[in-house]
Amino acid sequence: MSVSTVYTRAQLGVSAPLVTVETHISNGLPSLSIVGMPEASVRESRERVRSALLNAGFEFPARRVTINLAPADLPKQGGRYDLAIAVGILSATGQLDGISLDNYEFIGELALTGSLRAVSGVLPTAVACRASERKLCLSAGNILEAGLVEGLTVVDADNILQVCDRLHSGYVSEPGSLVEEENKCSEIPDMVDIRGQRLARRAMEVAAAGGLNLLLYGPPGTGKSMLASRLTGILPPLSNTEALEAASVYSVAGQLDRTRYYERPYRAPHHSASAVALIGGGSSPLPGEVSKAHHGVLFLDELPEFDRRALEMLREPIESGHVNISRANRTITFPAVFQLMAAMNPCPCGYLGHPKIACRDTPQQIYQYRRKLSGPLLDRFDMHVEVGYQSGSVLLDTELLEESSAHIKARVVSARDLQISRQGVVNSLLSVKQLGEYCALDARLQSWLENTMEQLSLSARGVHRVLRLARTVADLAGDQDIEMTHLGEAMAYRSLDKVGVNA
Repeated sequence: MSVSTVYTRAQLGVSAPLVTVETHISNGLPSLSIVGMPEASVRESRERVRSALLNAGFEFPARRVTINLAPADLPKQGGRYDLAIAVGILSATGQLDGISLDNYEFIGELALTGSLRAVSGVLPTAVACRASERKLCLSAGNILEAGLVEGLTVVDADNILQVCDRLHSGYVSEPGSLVEEENKCSEIPDMVDIRGQRLARRAMEVAAAGGLNLLLYGPPGTGKSMLASRLTGILPPLSNTEALEAASVYSVAGQLDRTRYYERPYRAPHHSASAVALIGGGSSPLPGEVSKAHHGVLFLDELPEFDRRALEMLREPIESGHVNISRANRTITFPAVFQLMAAMNPCPCGYLGHPKIACRDTPQQIYQYRRKLSGPLLDRFDMHVEVGYQSGSVLLDTELLEESSAHIKARVVSARDLQISRQGVVNSLLSVKQLGEYCALDARLQSWLENTMEQLSLSARGVHRVLRLARTVADLAGDQDIEMTHLGEAMAYRSLDKVGVNA
């Protein structure tokens, strides 16, 4: 009778809880049982492991084999447990004598030939393995992804036989530099392409500096989508911690791109996207667009054309910074700290207020179109900015030189550095307590804001967003205190509060 213990990790959202693989070899009719809440794909590993070991030249025990995946109340799915199960059997049968497995974690799917296949969601496993101070043994196909975690000791292999050889020799992989030197930041469109639109360009800079949510509205063809596609180009690159968190989401989704590791995500789903596509979910929950935009930008073009139920589901992630997906036997949490940007037309035909083209919609049609956006959702936008019609003389002026993204980005980075040094977070993440400390107003400004709040019927959330806006404008100007000019500019970016979205 022999027992072995091997460590691996499950995948639960962007976390990787430890799973202990206990193998027991006992007398009895030849059989292989797996217990510990395995789903179908895990139960099928019996045949994969048996064939892989035999084809690699190992002995498969003709006795009763029991595999326990602990903890028993954690659902296990996928082929990621194959390697740990195979190593556990080899250890329990004495085919790995003299090797201590306590300092290793194993993850990988086995082919029938004994080859190791890559699995998804390795990055969260690598982060957790580093925290436990163990070595991670995995497929060579996952080495580049695991190597993104600094300080992690990795052992990669092409097949189960090579795994055993490297465990005997104490071999450790040397991944080298795993983040691609050639990034694709140059592919981000430049703000220099935007002609005119002074207010919208300034609003983009303020939104980028404070991490604020921005809604652009105006006639079709005025540059709303062009502006949105250039937002990530004026945002600072991701820090090491932010890059690892964002990459973990894409690792779980199986869409990790190392060439964009330090580039802020930009997601622009079509307006036909379902609520599950936006928020995440499914029978085996995967991250949605809000999580894929973690530490980046989520752009919703043609905002009123989205399904209203899907839009309303955005309200909680915007405030909380995460998404909880509940199932009967578990709750999975995905991060969702993103900057929301949206664009819409002022009416169904799009030409309400256009100086050259008359609007063809009735007041009732305009009302029905605008009421697709609920008040609570609109209230979660820090800024509502009109993007107006531009004359041909502005658009076709070849001598007009607009400011590039690089120049704007320098001011944005400077403002964000000021915020981090002062309060530890960007202005969009200021708590109510921090608002009172870092956005304090003198008696005159406080009285003015109180009157404005009454006149525009601003909610408490709206007032807080105005304060964050004013603080950001002051930071861009390099001013320590909020002045009337900062408050006045902040209110100028709340245009829909003045006219009402349902007017």
